[in-house]
Amino acid sequence: MALILSIETSVKACSVALHQSGKLLAISQFLVEKATSQILTVAIEQIIKDLGYSLNNLEAIAVAKGPGSYTGLRIGIATAKGLCYALQVPLLAVNTLEVMTEDVKRFFSMSEYLFCPMIDARRMEVFCAIYNRMGEVIAPVEAKIIDENSFIDLLVNKKILFFGDGAIKCKDKITHPNAIFIDTIIPSAVYVGEIAWKFFQTNQVEDVETFEPFYLKEFVSTKPLS
Repeated sequence: MALILSIETSVKACSVALHQSGKLLAISQFLVEKATSQILTVAIEQIIKDLGYSLNNLEAIAVAKGPGSYTGLRIGIATAKGLCYALQVPLLAVNTLEVMTEDVKRFFSMSEYLFCPMIDARRMEVFCAIYNRMGEVIAPVEAKIIDENSFIDLLVNKKILFFGDGAIKCKDKITHPNAIFIDTIIPSAVYVGEIAWKFFQTNQVEDVETFEPFYLKEFVSTKPLS
């Protein structure tokens, strides 16, 4: 019975979850302006303690690898790698956009829909991709600037569900009647753990030493150079 700890720090709403062989045991979610390693470590220790386990009971660590917040991803993945080193357990990494899609797919089972998770970047830019009901990639992950013509070739024939914190700002730009917006979806460690369980069973593990966050684009500071 594999016990897997999952970490999600791609956006402001961070979460940790504990799964046993793919079954959710507990979830802890917290909203912070800036994720810190201390907050994350306390949340991990608490959720494990509350269920009567110890860190040594963990058989793998799963983490959302991005895209998303530069700082959040760095902290989440550094924490996950540190645990893997200390406990000598494998690292499982899941694309954040796939995590969001897994959540929405529960409510929309018909094949007529395409799924477009969006994470807010800067101005009218989002990190996004498009998947079908089977999880196949229709449009690859990219940093995309949204305008009135975005996704129009797909919207002509398919209904597309747009969701995530990046979708909110796109409503005024993407106005085709086949565009459907969902406001409440954020990445969750619950679905990191569900996908990671499949990876664990097929030994899709990462090299802990060389693994890096999937930033998608270079970090650019808004602070003036000194």
